[in-house]
Amino acid sequence: MLKMDCPKNKTFSLGDRNSKMNQENNKKGKGKFDAKEMVSRLYPFIVRVFDVYEIQNSGETFYFYGTPKISTENIIGELWEPLQKFKLGYTLKYELGEHVLLVFPEKKTKEKTWLNLILFIATLFTTMVCGALMFGADLEKEPLQLFQGLPFTLAIMAVLGSHEMAHYVMARYHGMKASLPYFIPFPSFIGTMGAVIRYRGPVPSRKALFDVGIAGPLVGLLMSVAVTVIGLSLEMPEVKTLPDTMMFDLGLPPLFVFIQNLIGATGGETLHPVAFAGWVGMFVTLLNLLPAGQLDGGHILRAMVGKKAEKVSYLMPRILFLIGLYVIYWLKEDGVIWIFWALLLWVFAAAGHPSPMHDKVELDKKRILLGIITFILGCLCFTLIPFKPIL
Repeated sequence: MLKMDCPKNKTFSLGDRNSKMNQENNKKGKGKFDAKEMVSRLYPFIVRVFDVYEIQNSGETFYFYGTPKISTENIIGELWEPLQKFKLGYTLKYELGEHVLLVFPEKKTKEKTWLNLILFIATLFTTMVCGALMFGADLEKEPLQLFQGLPFTLAIMAVLGSHEMAHYVMARYHGMKASLPYFIPFPSFIGTMGAVIRYRGPVPSRKALFDVGIAGPLVGLLMSVAVTVIGLSLEMPEVKTLPDTMMFDLGLPPLFVFIQNLIGATGGETLHPVAFAGWVGMFVTLLNLLPAGQLDGGHILRAMVGKKAEKVSYLMPRILFLIGLYVIYWLKEDGVIWIFWALLLWVFAAAGHPSPMHDKVELDKKRILLGIITFILGCLCFTLIPFKPIL
């Protein structure tokens, strides 16, 4: 049992409940852990929000017994940033009539980057197959025609990859734990279901929630615009349609039409695959910016207006469902895509919005304005009938 003097002339007993474990670690050469020094580093941060009257430790885990000076929810938020600098995790418990703040070393987890790489390579292949088919390649007779799909692969991977990498970079900037993107190969008309990244741990603040949420759609949309400009500038060669090939008529969103008019692209009956990748990017941006649940739009709105976002998240599936019914019964067109997304949003909405730890600190006016502009850009990516099969 050690005695140590801490600020405010208080004396705490620092009991090591696991001294045998420390002795064994020292014998194995793991180094001596200085509990007294660690407490002296942690105490100034903890005492701001927690009136400590006793400290104990078990190995490298510390138990701070005391009385909260602020709400328990705000304690978690206030301690996140300083304890992250020491790579420490923590939790606040109420046991046997006492508040106990547990501080412990974070578990080190190794990223399985080999899985990211395998999925990335697989997605390169599946998107290249789709791109080659768009150019009319007969892969059964001439497999090497696969490389004709390379322009589409580069375009669609740039659009989807930039979106997820923007999330990743901004998350790391705010000290959040995020994985590298996992691309999802899938035998669809674009060869993929996009990409995702995994977040571990809490969101420190509304600012972090906003910045991480908005980075993906903005960067992805910017890349989509660039890809669209390039694609519309390219000439589409004559394509021999293979038997049993499904053709689609695309509904062009206002932003796409604006770019067409701006660069003077007349556009033929068939869209160049690179320009099609730009169209896909705009449609993905629209879906991601829907203000519901765990979507990027849900994160952005939650950061902007707080818990009021839950009301919008509740309404969005119903709005999409009504749009689907309008397209099907009034316009006599295929509106199943909106019915499908309405059902999907019910799932996203049920998951709820992520709650940042510093929830009471509101966003600055510049971020609020940027959020409004981003939602307007999302609306410019909307088209009532995104695509319909040509019979």
